[in-house]
Amino acid sequence: MSFIDSFKQNFIEADRWKYLTSGLANTMIITFFAVILGMVLGFIVAIVRCTYLKTGKMKIGNALCRIYLTVIRGTPVVVQLLIIYFVVFASVNISKTVVAVIAFGINSGAYVAEIVRGGIMSIDNGQMEAGRSLGLNYSRTMGLIIMPQALRTVLPALANECIVLLKETSVAGYIALNDLTKGGDQIRSQTFSPFLPLIAVAVIYLVIVMFLSFLVNKLERRLSANDRR
Repeated sequence: MSFIDSFKQNFIEADRWKYLTSGLANTMIITFFAVILGMVLGFIVAIVRCTYLKTGKMKIGNALCRIYLTVIRGTPVVVQLLIIYFVVFASVNISKTVVAVIAFGINSGAYVAEIVRGGIMSIDNGQMEAGRSLGLNYSRTMGLIIMPQALRTVLPALANECIVLLKETSVAGYIALNDLTKGGDQIRSQTFSPFLPLIAVAVIYLVIVMFLSFLVNKLERRLSANDRR
């Protein structure tokens, strides 16, 4: 079979290309909301841990955060996805997309937390003392002085975490969710031709990742240029 005939069979006939477009839409939706959830969880955990490290307060919160980080970073994301879908929400009628967002968001939050914590702890202690000397309490000093500097430092790393999360969503098909990878697999199962569907999925992921990487590199160059001023 020629390449043109194979292309028609895999994508044109029966409008099979729609499996890829609908899967891509689901992948982007999951990634977008999982990034938001991961950022929220990550910042909360990072602040709790840094508060404990700097002041000795929030011991229980810090202990819970460490358990969360150990469990999430120590187990595969696909296992977490399966546990959340087949165990946590086994008796609940819930959208698979919502389950995927929760699973990937919780997973990403652990990595975001460590990125942000590293950024906060890299800020010189003199910044905290300067805030206190201005009459600011710990919370205001953290919010007005420490966090803006830390965020500037870790912004490229956070952007790269978003790229990693996008690729991690490729395992969403384990719960029969029609993401981009699953879309390619559905075409393959109908045409019994694995090459073009899987290559198409890989190319789509590659294009998206290259575009996001370009934005991250542009961001890094802009931050570097601002630092030299």
